[in-house]
Amino acid sequence: MPADRRNLRRRLFSLAADQGGYFTAAQAKEVGYSYPAQAHHVGAGNWLRVYRGLFRLAEWIPDIHDDLICWSLWSRGRAVVSHESALSVHSIGEFESARVHLTVPPGFSMRDPEVVLHHADLADSDVVKRTGFTLTTVMRSLIDIAALSAEEDQLARAIQEAREGGLLTIRQLRARAETIDTKAALYIERAISSGQWRNDLRDASSAAHGAGAAAAHLRGGRMSSKLSRARQPPAPSAGRRHPSPSTSRS
Repeated sequence: MPADRRNLRRRLFSLAADQGGYFTAAQAKEVGYSYPAQAHHVGAGNWLRVYRGLFRLAEWIPDIHDDLICWSLWSRGRAVVSHESALSVHSIGEFESARVHLTVPPGFSMRDPEVVLHHADLADSDVVKRTGFTLTTVMRSLIDIAALSAEEDQLARAIQEAREGGLLTIRQLRARAETIDTKAALYIERAISSGQWRNDLRDASSAAHGAGAAAAHLRGGRMSSKLSRARQPPAPSAGRRHPSPSTSRS
């Protein structure tokens, strides 16, 4: 293989490695592959065409979150997986949604019926990076869910899971919610104060008080079928579909 072709392949592989093995036709063109060359590599079996304008390296092993990578590429890297979809990736709570939730910057004009778009400017501290996509932190995701009037018991259980997993403290959650959305702060306060959650906090407080007294006499988740044919990836979360690059703009 000539040196220039090896260099092209290395550059493409480096790009695709950061995107779960995926890349767009535009990205391949920027690397140096003409459109006829792209068609050649698809025909030769080097690339798998997932959808028009979207490819995956044939040797790349699919992942359960491939659909989220594809949505990130659809948005040109501007969308952040959020709300129920982010909590599903974090394995927190029991929130379900038939569509993928994405938070996009104000002014983002792309649309697709398979996604729910939320417009907001996210702080760097509210976002974490995964291979091929970004998503909101557990704390930000819980606040976003609460702002949409989440069911109180579900929200309480999710907060408890996050707290027990060491992902946040109640003080941190309260303070951040008050900064972002007063409605979310209210729903979070209700969830914290509700039912078994209130009893758990009371028990924890009593145990801590008792330990302190004794020391005085430690604290202590279309296109899914195409992906399946392109080497049988794991089934994505229920109801999620991958994006179409041909989605219309508003």
